[in-house]
Amino acid sequence: MKVLVTGGAGFIGSHTADALLARGHRVRIMDSLEPPVHLKGKPDYIPEEAEFIRGDVRVKADWEKALKRIDIVFHFAAYQDYLTDFSKFFEVNSQGTALLYEVAVEKKLPLKKVIIASSQAVYGEGKYECSEDGIVHPGPRSLAQLKKADWELRCPKCDSKIKMQPTDESRVNPANSYGISKYSQESIGLTLGKRYSIPTICLRYSIVQGPRQSPYNLYSGALRAFAVSVYSGKEPVIYEDGQQLRDYMNIEDVVRANLLALEDSRMDYQVYNVGGGKGYTVLELAEAVAEAFERDRDFKISSKFRYGDTRHIVSDITKLKTLGWKPTNSVEKSVGDYVAWLRKEKIARDVTESAQKKMKELEVVQRIQNK
Repeated sequence: MKVLVTGGAGFIGSHTADALLARGHRVRIMDSLEPPVHLKGKPDYIPEEAEFIRGDVRVKADWEKALKRIDIVFHFAAYQDYLTDFSKFFEVNSQGTALLYEVAVEKKLPLKKVIIASSQAVYGEGKYECSEDGIVHPGPRSLAQLKKADWELRCPKCDSKIKMQPTDESRVNPANSYGISKYSQESIGLTLGKRYSIPTICLRYSIVQGPRQSPYNLYSGALRAFAVSVYSGKEPVIYEDGQQLRDYMNIEDVVRANLLALEDSRMDYQVYNVGGGKGYTVLELAEAVAEAFERDRDFKISSKFRYGDTRHIVSDITKLKTLGWKPTNSVEKSVGDYVAWLRKEKIARDVTESAQKKMKELEVVQRIQNK
């Protein structure tokens, strides 16, 4: 089949394109090569067998060109960042997805399937259990709470301590522009897909890690931020107390989930969590990076926080596991593979300091009181 991979020059898109070619599919990539992700332009790892179109998902004419004679669409192109240009999340993620279906319907294109890359960010703070009130879904922490270094969430009903639970697909609660835009992307795809009989699947990825994750966009992505810092001889910036729980997963496991979505019709018109199945603290990740570089693991906590960060989030992957998929690679493998790839790359410049400065200027990163 002829497959279009939007964002195919990026991290998840490029690995998926490779796997599709290995399965015998013909692949077309559309990517805008937007900095800072693609600071050097078109990456060398894009295979010659793949047709490449430089295009923007916000431009209808680019979609019209990219969708010609296409059977399957993997829609990975997205804007993910931690800055305050709120409208761009919706221009790229929401509008871009709407244009995909608009062109497909107007041109009466016989698309067999659309697979949309969504995100764990649609859950916000996720699912918790209170000893008094049972399952609750708390909202984000206030700025006043964070400034006091009061990190943990409390029950929104009784203000008691609550315990994090793995979050399943049943309820969303996005708390930032990225999460809201990804949920709107899901809604657009599933609603229009059903209306016009275009089988659509939305995959809610946890934090994906591995080679080809751009070292130039350090506003999001703990692994690349930590790795670039250690590689540059600097200490990683660890926010809050480093005990935030995250759900990390390896790119190879993600690609297997993507191929399953392509091949298994049971997944049509549904959403699925794609995660690592286990929580790790941010500090544990930083220590794994230091170990991969054979550096000192005794990190200092920065006394800083990012306003809008989630405290804990781990996805429940039971639904996808019932179809035969499960994660098979460790966090240590993801870190090791990324560090090995980073050592081979010629990083154009160290952006750790500029990223920190920018987030401070926009008051995304702040210090706790009296620090």
